[in-house]
Amino acid sequence: MRTLFAVLRLVAAVAIVVAVVAQWVEAMKDTKYFFFNFFGYFTIQSNLLIAVAFAITAVYGFRRREQPEWLVVVRGATTTYLATTGVVYNLLLANLPAGDFNVPWSNDILHKWIPLFAVLQWILFGDRPPIAWRRLWIFLVYPIVWLIATLLRGQSFVPYPFLNVTVLGAGGVAIYCVAITAFIIGMSALVIWTSRFRILRPEGAEAVRHDRASVSST
Repeated sequence: MRTLFAVLRLVAAVAIVVAVVAQWVEAMKDTKYFFFNFFGYFTIQSNLLIAVAFAITAVYGFRRREQPEWLVVVRGATTTYLATTGVVYNLLLANLPAGDFNVPWSNDILHKWIPLFAVLQWILFGDRPPIAWRRLWIFLVYPIVWLIATLLRGQSFVPYPFLNVTVLGAGGVAIYCVAITAFIIGMSALVIWTSRFRILRPEGAEAVRHDRASVSST
């Protein structure tokens, strides 16, 4: 079972890299292309982060080694970011012009299929101990830093319409920021809560260690 988990995660990591590179190559054809704009999108960054998490987790899976706590926290945090990406895109952005995401199959991978896989593998693949509630604040560091850094860049780079101060005004942007932050907090809590349940359990000694960790961390 652990080998299957590892293979699926490695395939997902490769799919992300291929999708990002395809979008990147297409974006560079635009005369307005700017490296830090393309890689400034939350979608690009969060997908690359979870690709790294998937790859490292796959290595532990292939070696049949127990994952360290820091890796489980990173997995949980990146799952939260991809769930946020999927929900925000499909609710607010799906029907808008593609912008830098103008490779349809790549766009679907980054905004639909990987977010879906990220959530499903977190819920179904029980090869991790539960995350302690005191780690929740770690989940919020990256989104808050990304948001502050993006806003400080001003209107020269507006990655998403809900950050457009010119159109929405400062108050409108603030409302969206508060709403999305609240969503991320709620999603982080949900991810931590679901870490206490394992549907597809790893076999053998690792499962025993996970059960012991579950008792000690709650």
